[in-house]
Amino acid sequence: MKAVVLAGGEGTRLRPLTEDKPKGMVEVNEKPILTHCFEQLAELGADELVVVVGYLKEKIIQHYGDEFRDIPITYAHQREQKGLAHALITVEEHIDDDFMLMLGDNIFSANLADVVNRQQEQRADAAFLVEEVPWDEASRYGVCDTNKYGEITDVIEKPEEPPSNLVMTGFYTFSPEIFHACHLVQPSNRGEYEISEAIDLLIRSGRTIDAIRIDGWRLDIGYPEDRDEAEARLSGETVPEAQ
Repeated sequence: MKAVVLAGGEGTRLRPLTEDKPKGMVEVNEKPILTHCFEQLAELGADELVVVVGYLKEKIIQHYGDEFRDIPITYAHQREQKGLAHALITVEEHIDDDFMLMLGDNIFSANLADVVNRQQEQRADAAFLVEEVPWDEASRYGVCDTNKYGEITDVIEKPEEPPSNLVMTGFYTFSPEIFHACHLVQPSNRGEYEISEAIDLLIRSGRTIDAIRIDGWRLDIGYPEDRDEAEARLSGETVPEAQ
């Protein structure tokens, strides 16, 4: 299964760490965030890495070249940062079967294999890792509603009044049907093409999307303090609380 990694972001909130490098090249425990991502995707059996690059893309390309631990790397260029659905369209020509999608600014210590296994069962058209967050934080994320079978019935991006506190994390599996949905997405109020809207279009078309609850933890490295927390967790200095 191919793995797509979205790594085109500028990381303005991570400055000064990103003044001379893209967000994915910020080091956590002495190696770039992208290396953590690539290592996990290799463990999950990725047979090709398709990496979406943008801001200071040459830093990523020069560092990794055309392979990572014998896994070939293909680069796709996102010339403007217009949201995750827009980024995903840039890899469409490279994908012809089910694939993994990981956001290249996340650090995981979690049950990612459960998501891949669910996709390979061919019961669902997509699956992704979800977690419960405090209710007062849910409006910062893509919020999910599920039915009694654990299937996602609705996804709302950053709602003012969240219908649940179950949110998407940065790891998904999709069939190529997601690309058709991405092409139909209209810009949000933020002017971005949201992945949550593409997922909602899949749901409305009758596709089955399964939610896999996180067992472990993940951190979105958005601010310098997030990098510090990730280093502490990976070093065993803190024990994450159960969500």
